[in-house]
Amino acid sequence: MLKNQKRPSLPGRNTVIYYGKFFLFLFSFCFCNGFTTTAQEIRANVTVVAQQITGVDKKVFTTLQNAIKEFLNNRRWTGDSYTPAERIECNFMLNIQQEIGTNAYRAALTIQATRPVYNSGYVTSLLNTQDNNVAFRYVEFQPLEFSDNRVVANDPLVSNLTATLAYYVYIILGLDYDSFSPRGGDDFFKKALNIVSNAPDGKDIAGWKAFEGNRNRYWLQDNLLNAKFSRFHDVMYQYHRQGLDVMYDNMNKGRSSIMNCLNMLYAIHQDIPNSMLLQVFFTAKADELQKIFSKAPPQDKSRAAQMLAQMDITNANKYQQMK
Repeated sequence: MLKNQKRPSLPGRNTVIYYGKFFLFLFSFCFCNGFTTTAQEIRANVTVVAQQITGVDKKVFTTLQNAIKEFLNNRRWTGDSYTPAERIECNFMLNIQQEIGTNAYRAALTIQATRPVYNSGYVTSLLNTQDNNVAFRYVEFQPLEFSDNRVVANDPLVSNLTATLAYYVYIILGLDYDSFSPRGGDDFFKKALNIVSNAPDGKDIAGWKAFEGNRNRYWLQDNLLNAKFSRFHDVMYQYHRQGLDVMYDNMNKGRSSIMNCLNMLYAIHQDIPNSMLLQVFFTAKADELQKIFSKAPPQDKSRAAQMLAQMDITNANKYQQMK
């Protein structure tokens, strides 16, 4: 059985839906003939970069890269069944920048995730963010262990790596499920909160506490579960299911839905300026929004550019060029 409310069937359409490298009709055919294929939820490409680390056998980092890839791709993160075609495409790049102790390092983690758009080969970015506070300890061939409810390792630096990876998997799952069904991601955002609440604590570990800055793991999950941002979840659903997913058949209708999403985001921005959640959204969507509205009618183009430039100052010049 496919994920509940994950990729709902669309009545009246007999077209082939392209998901990544697979055609959904092939799996539908197999399913109807009594054969099903299930897979884990994440298909992550993992890269570990350690160019700044000297005096350490670089094979350790190759082993670490393989261990992270296995941890992300082979673990079951949900209770739903996925076909291989439904797995969420992700990139995790761990850039190790400093040695802070015996087998201990500080790194920046870049996380990217995408979602297929209905009836096309196009994929849209769900998340594109960088976490600059990932401290961890790794001894070659040690297993990467994780529990949702407790820190499994005696050394908090050992637990910190898997806790951080699991946290971002749940953020990705929450955003993905939000994009397919209203408030579909709530359970996964709560799992991310649970990791924050049980996160390892110790020297060199940062990113889990409210007082450690206004752009960290704590604040991202806080925004996602805060009632003040409830309209954001409506945006995630409307933007993808009623916007991007209908553009193949009706460009104007899809763009109109996305314009309505901009209005909702603008209302959030007026209530809570410079929030982390909107920053994360626009980092993922800025280029896409520019392309969507560059071909809009002049009035819509002008309105979109005005709102976007105010909400996303980093890309303001890009939006102004739409005019």
